[in-house]
Amino acid sequence: MIVVQGFEGRRVAVLGLGRSGLASCAALKAGGAEVLAWDEGAEARSAAEAAGIALTDLGREDWSGVAALITSPGIPHLYPVPNRIIAAALVAGVPVDNDIGLFFRSFATARSMAFDQPPKVVAVTGSNGKSTTTALIHHILQAADRPVQMAGNIGKGVLSVDPPGEGEVVVLELSSYQTELARALTPDIAVFTNLSPDHLDRHGGMGGYFAAKRRLFAEGGPDRAVIGVDEVEGQFLAGQMAQEPEDARVIRVSSGQRLSGPGWNIFARKGFLSEYRQGRQVASIDLRAMRGLPGAHNHQNACAAYAVARTLGLAPRLIEDAMDSFTGLPHRSQLVAEAGGVRYINDSKATNVESAAQALQAFERIRWIAGGLGKEGGLTSLVPHLAHVTKAYLIGHSAREFALQLGDTPHEICETMAHAVTAAMAEAEPGEVVLLAPAAASFDQYPDFEKRGEDFIAHVRAGLPDAG
Repeated sequence: MIVVQGFEGRRVAVLGLGRSGLASCAALKAGGAEVLAWDEGAEARSAAEAAGIALTDLGREDWSGVAALITSPGIPHLYPVPNRIIAAALVAGVPVDNDIGLFFRSFATARSMAFDQPPKVVAVTGSNGKSTTTALIHHILQAADRPVQMAGNIGKGVLSVDPPGEGEVVVLELSSYQTELARALTPDIAVFTNLSPDHLDRHGGMGGYFAAKRRLFAEGGPDRAVIGVDEVEGQFLAGQMAQEPEDARVIRVSSGQRLSGPGWNIFARKGFLSEYRQGRQVASIDLRAMRGLPGAHNHQNACAAYAVARTLGLAPRLIEDAMDSFTGLPHRSQLVAEAGGVRYINDSKATNVESAAQALQAFERIRWIAGGLGKEGGLTSLVPHLAHVTKAYLIGHSAREFALQLGDTPHEICETMAHAVTAAMAEAEPGEVVLLAPAAASFDQYPDFEKRGEDFIAHVRAGLPDAG
């Protein structure tokens, strides 16, 4: 546990008693704070009481003597409408923070600074690829026998990590919900993968969404910034962070375009990752046969992870060997099975059209399972990426709406995952891929994208010849 510093003997309110909230309560108490804990859900309150946490109804709190309010990331504090308890705290002048802010204000202790090699924090944000990039960095460091922990949106909560030791690296995946509110953001290495429209109601539009991501770089000034420059926002951010074109504190990364200039550039084209410094190539890695990193979007993730590993002093050959053994993450271009010359890929995390487009470009001859609770615009922007789709199998609430948007692409309205998988498996031929990339949320049929992916896996495995 990271013990929270700076609140000894003071009253601190915690709103939201999920994973991050419970960890905040424990870490604050360990630091000597008096915790006022509350959740507006009865089930969460019961679980907290069962864990020995005393409750205080913050809706009735007068806020006198409260030093800070720590809120869970999912609770809106500004747009579209502030939560009533957060609004009351702000009116009373009480500072509002989250567990990420507590982590960064408490990470660097006198103990850690006494190490010959002080611990470092790598923080990864962006719209797509955060989890894979974070996990890949963690995997590379493990393969290099470097002490490393992974936390944030992946793994454990940030305050639940063990106190880091000599030369240890803590790799964090951070969402816009987390970076937007944290009062302290001081990673040693900050990573920006890419940007595409998402959570716009929460951030008041695209500008607010980008601003939330940008705070990871602007608030504390990381020693090294790894920035994807395939969108104009990344180009702008890299330009803001660099003091001059040769500034090696900024590493620009890309998938699909050759980066030029005198700075530090890492890019992937036609399956090859290239590292350039001062206009000269210093290393190259063949990504084409790496089964855990298929497609251009994963090659961008590989570039970002490679940049972090190089910053931490790892040699290109060691990084390449580690990448080759990376098996990927569940529900993100996950190879579930291969039988009869057909591959079965679970990309249930592709909950929007941008991530689905990346999956569709990663494979050829696709039997595509799509649908769920569609988002604004439906599949319209995916039409240019349907060339590799042999047939679509549509499920969920938006199946019929999606069917109207597919044009000449062969399709079948299946409604359920069981029907879609059975039909796709029956019709798939050697060399084809049965791909779940829904381009929609899961909440019409499943509690989350993980359960949707697990259902896909279960039906695929049940339908294989050697099942049972």
